[in-house]
Amino acid sequence: LQVVESGGGFVQPGGSLRLSCAASGFSFDYYTVVWFRQAPGKPREGISCISGTGDYTDYDDSVKGRFTISRDSAKNTVYLQMNALKPEDTGVYYCAADDGMCLGYRTRFAGKDSWGEGTLVTVSA
Repeated sequence: LQVVESGGGFVQPGGSLRLSCAASGFSFDYYTVVWFRQAPGKPREGISCISGTGDYTDYDDSVKGRFTISRDSAKNTVYLQMNALKPEDTGVYYCAADDGMCLGYRTRFAGKDSWGEGTLVTVSA
């Protein structure tokens, strides 16, 4: 399942960005989609998940209340709206999809050996 991330950039602390995850060659419908990020020198971590129907979402405590994941079936795209950005949000953001549930997604995707290019988010004054 190939996906393409976009929307990263440079933003000052407190700013906002919206990341997009577009499905390539398949329909996102009914697939669980997740966002991971990798900060410099740190392992990749799962930060958000949305169920195939869009009625269940999950957030890591570090982004809860600031980030919102959503999906647009018509555009075959999943978004990550990021508000109140902090320097510690800096990193490369990746998305991925599978037919599992959000429950346990961090463990399930930890074994994934092939990721897209990701999109770089830099939060700095």
